[in-house]
Amino acid sequence: MLLLGIDVGTSSIKVSVVEADTHTCVASAQFPETESPIISTKPGWAEQSPDAWWKDVQTAIRKAHASGKYDPSKIVAIGIAYQMHGLVLVDKDQLPIRNSIIWCDSRAVETGEKAFQTIGESKCLSRLLNSPGNFTASKLAWVKKNEPEHYKRIHKIMLPGDFIAMKLTGKMNTSVSALSEGVFWDFMSEELSKDVFDYFDFDKQLIPSIEPVFANHGELTADAAKALALTKGIPVTYKAGDQPNNALSLNVMEPGEVAATAGTSGVIYGVTDSLFFDKQSRVNSFAHVNYESGKKRLGVLLCINGTGIMNSWMKNTIAPDKNYKEIDAQARSIPEGSNGLTVLPFGNGAERMLGNKMIGAHLHHINLNIHTPAHIFRAVQEGIAFAFRYGLDIMRENGMNPKVIRAGRANLFFSDVFIEAFVNATNTPLELYSSDGSVGAAVGAGLGAGIYSGQQDAFTKMKPLKLIEPTKASLYDSLYQQWESDLKMHLENSHQ
Repeated sequence: MLLLGIDVGTSSIKVSVVEADTHTCVASAQFPETESPIISTKPGWAEQSPDAWWKDVQTAIRKAHASGKYDPSKIVAIGIAYQMHGLVLVDKDQLPIRNSIIWCDSRAVETGEKAFQTIGESKCLSRLLNSPGNFTASKLAWVKKNEPEHYKRIHKIMLPGDFIAMKLTGKMNTSVSALSEGVFWDFMSEELSKDVFDYFDFDKQLIPSIEPVFANHGELTADAAKALALTKGIPVTYKAGDQPNNALSLNVMEPGEVAATAGTSGVIYGVTDSLFFDKQSRVNSFAHVNYESGKKRLGVLLCINGTGIMNSWMKNTIAPDKNYKEIDAQARSIPEGSNGLTVLPFGNGAERMLGNKMIGAHLHHINLNIHTPAHIFRAVQEGIAFAFRYGLDIMRENGMNPKVIRAGRANLFFSDVFIEAFVNATNTPLELYSSDGSVGAAVGAGLGAGIYSGQQDAFTKMKPLKLIEPTKASLYDSLYQQWESDLKMHLENSHQ
């Protein structure tokens, strides 16, 4: 039996086919080869086409088939991971009404802040566990106010993974986990938030039916099966946002366990069993994949918008002729601290951990007689690691003190320079695994389909590739102090 995992990322669609019995990934593919475009018609705006996601899903799956490493007829279940917080609007014909307003779009910051103040900070934090902030509900309110002709046509609203599942099955549904990441869910009353829906004057009929994360979300239609060269009737048995899914892929499921990713954005994601909230809403809490009303499992999410996208911008701007391995090799030739050069990577929209401020990306202390592109390569990776340290310190303020952080060997965690900076800046050991979002989605499909008897069965063969311990924590702490000083200067002079 084979399991198919689909990861709807910001940069690309990745798919993996996993052999259920051996837990082996037999084939993976992604599309496009270059990064998917983010449509930004105004500063702070970020959109992508849902139809483009669906086309790329088809191409990626057919590309995986073309490897010849498996028999597509043996695929028995499909799981989906997706970029969180995106707003997808569909009409009665299940067609997108407009581009998706994605996670790093900042247009609804003011809308969410006004809702936070009007509904009441205490009520929002205790019941929603978050400020409405720049999340999906606030994005929908922005559409209602600014694009009423689009709003009138809405039949259902969806998260990106809900949309792809609809394209596969023809069914429209969502989950408590998805609704919580959109800040539509009241954790106290265990239902759609009356406060949010009343304040924004939303009709609850806009929300699709609510299903568990691990459930039959629909079965592959004849048209979808033909487009994907798969068998009609394969069930979609799992849907989760990319960060809860990444935690699942690393077996981060119980209180105290912590995962990290460093793709386009950077995330530290810890699991708790309490209704956790940060009073300043700098980190956010959502229902984890194994959340149940009688067994609360929440994911506490620190998101940094500007991480891998900063590294990508640096490569494309300064070294378009080099690959990341070549860049990393040059970065390794530079001593820790990049000879005083520091980088603030916050150039991808409003940062929640900075109070929803947009301070932009900055290079500081450039010495024209000393610094080379190699210094910038290293300073970018160190700056991203310091951003993780800044966020982890916020989580520590709130009582979350990880003894170890787990991450998949992917994206920035391919770079030894970044790993050294991350481990020593955070002063926390790192376990690296051979896993990614699409593999995690496949494992989730196995759990949802009942192929695995439970969590232990699903992860019994999971072993870390390596454990990296901090050995230069005091050095990186002193470097961090300079970086933080540069950041504070911008925060004092910034506006939301």
